[in-house]
Amino acid sequence: MKYRTIGTDPKTRREVSVLALGAMLFGSRTDEKTAFAVLDRYVEAGGNFIDTSDNYAFWTDGGLGGQSEELLGRWRRSRGIGDEIVIATKLGARPLAPGTSYVDNAEGLSAKVIREAAERSRERLGVDRLDLLYAHIEDHAVPLRETVEGFAGLVAEGTVGLLGVSNHAVWRVERALSLAAAAGLPGYEVLQYAHSHLRPRYDVPDDLFPDGSLGHAGPDLLGYLREEPGLTLVAYSPLLKGAYTHPDRLPADFDHPGTPARLQVLREVARETGATVNQVVLAWQIGGTLPILPLAGVSSVAQLEENLAAVDLELTDEQRARLDAAH
Repeated sequence: MKYRTIGTDPKTRREVSVLALGAMLFGSRTDEKTAFAVLDRYVEAGGNFIDTSDNYAFWTDGGLGGQSEELLGRWRRSRGIGDEIVIATKLGARPLAPGTSYVDNAEGLSAKVIREAAERSRERLGVDRLDLLYAHIEDHAVPLRETVEGFAGLVAEGTVGLLGVSNHAVWRVERALSLAAAAGLPGYEVLQYAHSHLRPRYDVPDDLFPDGSLGHAGPDLLGYLREEPGLTLVAYSPLLKGAYTHPDRLPADFDHPGTPARLQVLREVARETGATVNQVVLAWQIGGTLPILPLAGVSSVAQLEENLAAVDLELTDEQRARLDAAH
């Protein structure tokens, strides 16, 4: 396994494995026995960076979520896991009532919610401190200063280590960081956005993003990352939920003229290296010039083994140049 530092403050920064493990469906669609086997193998291979959220996976049963955090708590207790394993979670997108969702009825990012949701997550996970806590989605109903101060208060108390943000417009991330800096408060240091080798159309609106996607790491965010060395991108859905091996799963916003060219070069590099296309995608992210940590969920140990092998896949400069330039 290889490792990268996230965060800048010696009191809160952590060394994490370059391949993060997504636990979104653990405890719901992925049963406990399978989830425990995946978690055990991941840790055995040197993995120490696990991602969840307080709303995972509410859509599987029409509830409020929490199954993933609860399973991770049971796994930690049964294995005697301590703070050597970094568990990141998120708040702000948990539905307020069964049968609703983060689109129409999210808990939001008020100071009250931040404090209460973080406490619930700590209880479910069985930890005294959340290693990394993200603001999951934007909340336009709450002043940004209140959100910034709410998160910073938990860091000051020692119940949260690092702060992160997901699915926010880059201008809101920058404004939040400016507010934190002006007040001498800790700010977001980890950015979690969807990112893969294939590029989506960023102008396609949906229920959460009426002006176009804010959930993908587009050129603005990648450029921002390049200029801010203290930030790290955790790239979720790097394998597009299996679409590289099952093209029928490719989301509609990836249906554009640039996709075939990038798929072609991926397949060429896979043949040259003897690796799978999935492994090339992960290796391309892990070994690039930007600080990117792929976050991949799996539903079996076999899928995890494929992903783990990508950590040691070394791409040549020429292969990287071709992968980067394809369009």
